[in-house]
Amino acid sequence: MDSTSRKQVVQRFNREVIEQGRRDAFEELMAPDFVNWSAPAGAPRDASGMWNTFEHLLRPALSDLRVDIHEQLCEGEKVTTRKTLSGVHTGPLMSVAATGRAVRIDVIDIVAVRDGRYAEHWGVNTLGAVLAQLRSA
Repeated sequence: MDSTSRKQVVQRFNREVIEQGRRDAFEELMAPDFVNWSAPAGAPRDASGMWNTFEHLLRPALSDLRVDIHEQLCEGEKVTTRKTLSGVHTGPLMSVAATGRAVRIDVIDIVAVRDGRYAEHWGVNTLGAVLAQLRSA
């Protein structure tokens, strides 16, 4: 699998799983032994934890959820993506009641893509800073 194909796997995940919430695409794109090295303490590191983040945390809290990919780099099997998740805060987000405000979460992800599937994930994001801003609204 070449770097362009690996980047396309990550683009598809962002479009079909994060934006559209498609469970079928999620199942297709996740390796059975997937590990999320950036899972919060106490959260599952397997694929179920990743699905819960999008389907039970972000998607219910942010209407019109959108992912804008700004840049992607690929070295070997790892794809690094700099992106922004945005939407309108219309549902509770980690105990912060809906504010109706526009939200932007900046993210840098590294995904190991093996055999066309997500095998490992590392990431950093600005969710903590966004929550602090929403709490002070």
